[in-house]
Amino acid sequence: MTDLSPESDPPAPAQDLQQIADALAEAMGQDERMTHASSEHLPDRDILLDLLEVMREVLFPGFFGPREIPSSDLSSHLAARLAQLEPEWAVQIAGGLAYGVSHGRTNVPGVDESPAIARAFMEQLPQLRRLLSLDVQAAFDGDPAARHTDEALLCYPGITALYVHRIAHALYELRVPLVPRILQEFAHAETGIDIHPGAKIGESFFVDHGTGVVIGETTVIGRGCKVYQGVTLGARSFEKDERGGLKRGTKRHPTLGDNVTVYAGATVLGGDTHIGDGAVIAGGVFLTRSVPADHVAQGASVEIRVRPHHGLA
Repeated sequence: MTDLSPESDPPAPAQDLQQIADALAEAMGQDERMTHASSEHLPDRDILLDLLEVMREVLFPGFFGPREIPSSDLSSHLAARLAQLEPEWAVQIAGGLAYGVSHGRTNVPGVDESPAIARAFMEQLPQLRRLLSLDVQAAFDGDPAARHTDEALLCYPGITALYVHRIAHALYELRVPLVPRILQEFAHAETGIDIHPGAKIGESFFVDHGTGVVIGETTVIGRGCKVYQGVTLGARSFEKDERGGLKRGTKRHPTLGDNVTVYAGATVLGGDTHIGDGAVIAGGVFLTRSVPADHVAQGASVEIRVRPHHGLA
């Protein structure tokens, strides 16, 4: 296969291709929002995705990475992997911080804090592992089709989405710009499950099937909750500021208490919408108001008629 990397020696461009390149360069020069050709203020997406793969090996050794690690060697193996990961995370975090600073973000730590942030992130790994283990158990407990927790870990898109989300959320809480969104949008593309890194999700969360699930930035989800495919936990509307721009940093998405179940196709909207502990939201419901604990929210019954089709398709 032809080497198309920028480091390879490219052929001399034909005159018409040079004209196209000139037009592209001119357009980019007129729209600096869409190009960072000479900027170091960006994390590297490819490296971040590589780091995600190695992190899976660290959090679930044996399932990912080397297949056979003697228990007597596990701690030293993990220490060596962490020693490799920490400086790489620090570089990518620095890129995110530099990006935030260059775009005038006032709540972003300085780039020189990236090693300390990387260490703080590493210190959260035991807790992340605990949460993910509980998510895996919740997937097994909640799905009679699962034969073992191993199946949930290796096969379920909901577990993949939560694995990435819990990492992205940790970085989001450490005020690292851009990096969490890069990670989360990769998971969105891979699984069809869209969880904003800012969403706060309690332990033992189960996303069954998962395709089309959307969970907004300011969503809060308690312990032991379950959502099915096509569920949206979103904003009722977007408030505008005095200049007509969208208000940011406000509570726009719902709160789910503990042990809430939201069935397929349901939509729950609004920052002041609170779903109480143990409540059930039936499939297809469109909900913009709170539901008390231990209640069921369901729509009107639909009359179903069954008739012969007389050979019609």
